[in-house]
Amino acid sequence: MRKGSAVDRNFGTYWAAQSLSAIGDSFAYIALPLLVLHATGSVAQMGLLTAVAGAASVGAGVFGGVLVDRYDRRTLMIAADLIRLVLYGLIPLVWLAGPQLWLLFVVLPICEAVGMVFQVAAVTAVRNLVDRERITEANGRLQATFAAAAVAGPLLAGVVSGRFGPTAAIAINAASFALSAAGLWLVRLRPAEAAPPSADGTVGRAKPLAEFLAGIRFIWHQPVLRTLTVLLSVFIFLTFGFTDVLIYHIKHHLGGSDGTVGTVLGLAAVGTVAGALLVAPLRRRRGFGATWVGAHLICGLAIMGIGLVGTVPAVAALAGLYLGAVSVAGICSMSLRQEITPDHLLGRVTSAFWSTHFSLGPFGAAALTWATAQYGVTRVTLVAGIGCVLVAIAGLFSPIRRAGSEPVTHPQELQATAS
Repeated sequence: MRKGSAVDRNFGTYWAAQSLSAIGDSFAYIALPLLVLHATGSVAQMGLLTAVAGAASVGAGVFGGVLVDRYDRRTLMIAADLIRLVLYGLIPLVWLAGPQLWLLFVVLPICEAVGMVFQVAAVTAVRNLVDRERITEANGRLQATFAAAAVAGPLLAGVVSGRFGPTAAIAINAASFALSAAGLWLVRLRPAEAAPPSADGTVGRAKPLAEFLAGIRFIWHQPVLRTLTVLLSVFIFLTFGFTDVLIYHIKHHLGGSDGTVGTVLGLAAVGTVAGALLVAPLRRRRGFGATWVGAHLICGLAIMGIGLVGTVPAVAALAGLYLGAVSVAGICSMSLRQEITPDHLLGRVTSAFWSTHFSLGPFGAAALTWATAQYGVTRVTLVAGIGCVLVAIAGLFSPIRRAGSEPVTHPQELQATAS
């Protein structure tokens, strides 16, 4: 990523640790919904678990950024990995006595809350590993590797779940966090940039809520980030429970097995790989606005198509198109946020950004899966897809369309927004 073997090796170690964690996460991505479906047969219960876990993640995001900006980012990531190792490891052990659905409603929200802190720290860590002009490329490489892991992960998870049960796949997920923590132990991050002095010349910490609100204010004073937050809130509401609906569709409408679910999601993840590899050249050639809007338009059309086609291969192809577009849009917005946010605010801005636009996700998951049970997959995907298309159209009439590279706010301006 930069000249100097030590820096390249440091980023490579971080890259490897994150990839190991991604492989494990792809197992849980399949295993947890299947565990609920095996125990209850209810898509609404799947959506309820997703909603509860999502609410915990949003709640943790409120103060996750404060923690990341206050404390050592690498240490927080290692601690998060170890906590998830223990908690996910409990599921297969307790499940030996029979299905214990209550345990999922305890463990998963805690793991999602801890995972939110980890993700905020992981995003800010990229800023401490590579130079500003390489951020989009670094994010693309990381996301492409994560997506490659997500190709093999669901395929293997489907096989493991079909032969040994979903709890075995969750056990593999738990073990992956141990490997990730070991890799992160070897990483060394650059020191975070210090915050500028306050108006009276002192440097100190405010109360946690005030520090979180500093992230909110920064977003509010950046027109592109403000608009992205609003439109992504709508998009997340429409799509947060989409994986549950997709798994239910494959199992109950298309007659697929656990292995089929893993195969479809594994093949669809190829789209994420493609999106991650294409995002940097797309953004250079077309600009941020056109790339972001086009990606969300494709998302909406793909979701609509999934509800209309009736074969597993067609669903897999459209799911791949959807995931590829999500990858492009997500890396674009994440890279822009990393580029224009001062380092000492990056954790708070990231958590504020995520907490705000994910806040509607739990309600969306519950609503989407409930509507699927009541009205069927076709109607729900058509409505959700049209909503995503409208999000893309709204982007054309907002500052997003003209966004290129936002200037970094000067310290004097930052002081005004944080005070």
